[in-house]
Amino acid sequence: MEAGKEKLAVLVGPTASGKTAVSVRVAQLLNAEIISGDSMQVYRGLDIGTAKIEPIEMGGVPHHLLDIRDPKEDFSVADFREEAAKAIRHITKRGHLPLIVGGTGLYIASLLNPYRFPEEAKRDENFRARMRQAVRDQGDLYLHRRLAEIDAQAAERIHPHDHYRVVRALEVYEQTGRGISDIQSQSKREHKPAYRPAMAGLTLRRELLYQRIEQRVDNMMSAGLPEEVKGLLDDGIPESSTAMRGLGYRHIAAYLRGLCGLEEAVTSLKRDTRHFAKRQYTWFKRDTRIHWFDAEEYFKDGQYPHTEALARDMAAWFLHKLEI
Repeated sequence: MEAGKEKLAVLVGPTASGKTAVSVRVAQLLNAEIISGDSMQVYRGLDIGTAKIEPIEMGGVPHHLLDIRDPKEDFSVADFREEAAKAIRHITKRGHLPLIVGGTGLYIASLLNPYRFPEEAKRDENFRARMRQAVRDQGDLYLHRRLAEIDAQAAERIHPHDHYRVVRALEVYEQTGRGISDIQSQSKREHKPAYRPAMAGLTLRRELLYQRIEQRVDNMMSAGLPEEVKGLLDDGIPESSTAMRGLGYRHIAAYLRGLCGLEEAVTSLKRDTRHFAKRQYTWFKRDTRIHWFDAEEYFKDGQYPHTEALARDMAAWFLHKLEI
């Protein structure tokens, strides 16, 4: 391995694949601290809908980048990269191994393959206000269609309802005349990675993953997702905010506004979560650095997963890969 760079373990995979439980045990075995690589778990109060780990489940392992933003605030890729880099430095200084766990591919890629926007591509509140007005005038998908015309690669990667990233891509194009995909590709070629990563992925046969997704949504509803969303709206969190555009939150908000019935909202949430998991797989499968662990191989008595065996094999792989 190249000397002089901080060692970094990374565990990725689609939603509901079982990353959380496995990551805690891996962290215990490796004397690691976990950094969340999830774009929604940074928000305080977004607990049930993001499947945020509870303190009792942490097993004594320190977790970072959870509950660090108010839901009224935006949290960008650049924000994640800055906060994650700080956490990595502090964890490493303590003599522990940083372990990033999450499914937000762009966030993790921004850390491992850093890119920089041109200096002129700054946040423009006037432009963003015009984009919000355009959505009100032209419909919810207008901006994504506009992005597809100028940067098809970015439009394919960014979900139509991820308004923050859609607007950011349009903002960069407006200011630079270049697509955000082109800028990112150039920057990846020019800037060397800052870390020595070992990347593991958790995969599960699609049929089983979809069953787990449906069960997870049912569990969220039973745990009080509608009440959580209502509480956020009552606290003045706008539906247009990044936090409220997340999976589950926008679906339940539509139900609470009377735009659909509860059954329709749940059905849509399950469908969109399945689609999201598929996009996560597509993103991560492109990264040849990832060593994949098939969770089904660790089934015990038909139950998923046999966490201890999986965690021990994964920890052993990290130890070998990082030469610890």
